[in-house]
Amino acid sequence: MSCCHIEGGDTAFTVDASRITFGRGCVAELGPRARSHGMNRVALFTDRRVADLPLFAAARESLLAAGLDVVVYDDVHVEPTDESFRAAIEFAGQARADGYVSIGGGSVIDTAKAANLYISHPADFLDYVNAPVGNGKPVPGPLAPHIACPTTSGTGSEVTGIAVFDLLSMAAKTGIASPALRPTEALIDPAATDTLPAQVVACSGLDVLSHALESYTARPYTARPVASPPHARPMSQGANPWSDFGSREAMRLLGLYLRRAVADSADAEAREQTMWAATLAGIAFGNAGVHIPHAMAYAVAGQVRDFAPAGYPEGEPMVPHGMAVIVNAPAVFRTTAAVDPQRHLDAARLLSGNPALDAAPAEAGEALAGELISVIRAVGMPNGLGELGYAENDCAALVDGTWRQQRLLQNAPTPVSREDLAELFSAAQGYW
Repeated sequence: MSCCHIEGGDTAFTVDASRITFGRGCVAELGPRARSHGMNRVALFTDRRVADLPLFAAARESLLAAGLDVVVYDDVHVEPTDESFRAAIEFAGQARADGYVSIGGGSVIDTAKAANLYISHPADFLDYVNAPVGNGKPVPGPLAPHIACPTTSGTGSEVTGIAVFDLLSMAAKTGIASPALRPTEALIDPAATDTLPAQVVACSGLDVLSHALESYTARPYTARPVASPPHARPMSQGANPWSDFGSREAMRLLGLYLRRAVADSADAEAREQTMWAATLAGIAFGNAGVHIPHAMAYAVAGQVRDFAPAGYPEGEPMVPHGMAVIVNAPAVFRTTAAVDPQRHLDAARLLSGNPALDAAPAEAGEALAGELISVIRAVGMPNGLGELGYAENDCAALVDGTWRQQRLLQNAPTPVSREDLAELFSAAQGYW
C-alpha cells in the first residue's frame, strides 16, 4: 500500500481489537473470565444446534462453576432478521443480566451485540442502524461486558463492532456498526469446528477470504478525510499497515488449509489454522473495513427466493453469508485490480502459495480471479449468481439493494456507480 498522503486525507490510523484467547480447550476459562469482568447474572446466547454440543455444555458448566447465575437464550435465528433481533432484545430486558456471553457463529454473536446495545441504551430500533436504511446515530456510551465464543471459522464477529441482520420490510441486509459493539473479550476454541459440516466450513472460510481480500484492497486510510473529532474516526478507515498484516497472513493460511479443512473434518490442523485465519482477518477488517463484494452480498442474501444450501437449517430459503459474498468476488477483483495491480497480484501469490507467480499489471485482476475461482470450485461453491437462482433481469433489483450499503461502497478502492454495480452483477452470473 502506498502511504502517500492525499490532500485532505487522514495521516493516522487507529487499531482496535477485543482481548483474544486462542487455543483448544480455552472455553473452559469462560467462567473465571466472566467473573473477572464483574458479571454475576449472565445472558447466555446460542442457537438450538449449538446448545446440543459438548462445547456448549462445557462453557455453561464453566460459568456455573464460577458461581454465576446463567439464563440461556437459544432461539437465535440463523441469518438474523430485525424480528429475531427484537425477540432477543425482549428476552434480554426480561433477563436483567449484567453481562453477556455468546456461543455460536456470527448470527449468535451479532444477536447478543444487538441485545446488549438496546438494553444498555434503549432507542427506536432504526436509530442505531446504518444510514441510509436507519438513522445511523452514534452509540452514546459503553455496553455491558460481552464475551464471545465463536463456533465457526468465519465471520470474525467476535473481534468486530458490527452486527448484521435482514430488514424484512426492505428485503435487504443491513447492520449496526460501532466500536462499542465489539465484544469485551473473545475465547476462540478451534475444537468448536471439529463437528462442522463441510459446507459450513466452506462458506465461513470463504467469508474470511473475502474479509482479507477486501481489507487489503480497500482504499488506503490516507484517502479518507480527517475525522472530526479525532475519536470519531470510523472503523472502516481503509487499508493500513495493521490490517495489511492480518490480511496477508490470513490469505496465506487459507491458501494452504481451507481446501483441507473442507475435505476432511478429522484434519485438526487445517481446521485450527482456518480458525486462526478467521481471527486475523476479523481483526483486519474490523480496522480497515470491507467493500464491494460484501455490499453486493447483502442484496444477494436479502432477495433470495428458493435457494436452500446443504448443511444449514431446513425450512426456509437462504444464501449463507460467505456464499453470498464469494460469488461476487471474482467479478469485483477483476475490476478493482486496475487501481492497484501490484496489491492484487500480491494477493494472488499469497492465495496460490507461489511467490514467483507473475503477471503484467493488466493481468493482475485475472490472476487473482483465477485463484479465487480455483478455491471456489474446490470447496463446492455455486458457479456464480446463476446457480443461486438469479438471472440477468434480477440485476436492477440487486443494484438497488446494494446501493443502500454506502458505508461499504465508500470504502472501495475506486468510486462505484449504479452502472458499475449492474456490470458486476452481470459478470457474476457464472464463471465456468
